Amino acid sequence: TRHTVASILKKIDINRFNLFKENPEEFILNATKLINEQKATTIVEHLTYDTLNDKYDNSLFTNSAERLNKDNSVGKLNKHVFDYVGTDSKVEREFVEELDISSEVVVYSKLPRGFSIPTPVGNYNPDWAIAFNKDKVKHVYFVVETKGTMQSLELKGIENTKTKCAKRFFNELNKKVNSDFVEYDVVDSYENLMKLVC
Repeated sequence: TRHTVASILKKIDINRFNLFKENPEEFILNATKLINEQKATTIVEHLTYDTLNDKYDNSLFTNSAERLNKDNSVGKLNKHVFDYVGTDSKVEREFVEELDISSEVVVYSKLPRGFSIPTPVGNYNPDWAIAFNKDKVKHVYFVVETKGTMQSLELKGIENTKTKCAKRFFNELNKKVNSDFVEYDVVDSYENLMKLVC
């Protein structure tokens, strides 16, 4: 509310508030960003997920597979659910190359854009679902978000909030299905993923 915004602005250190005079647009943008990040953090702390009987149809995977070909993806793969997979970054490309030759990995999939987790700051789409050889790792299923950095301050505020919501989502899922097999985390490399699962 306007009243809340006014009370926040009144509590800003006078030297910081004087920055408004130098660049009003930037001040307003930064203040808005900080307020929205704090709002999202507060929401996440009180967030709960309830199980539904909804299911994803397998067409979610096959519809996106039709658009993949060897020209826009990593080379032909052995352990991915499809022969080819598109990647969004160099980090993802290297991640796929490591997954595909790993003896610990049985099968993996890039999760399609239609597979999403609802969060208070917009739907969130994790990157990967991985099934490991149960004799070699402690977590059989792992849902992963791959990022080029692991510094939480370097992740965008909304993106950081979405990953916190995803952690909450998978924690709740494990409680509901009496399992701790489905783990979720953010990693920046295959090596760091293996530190989490072994």
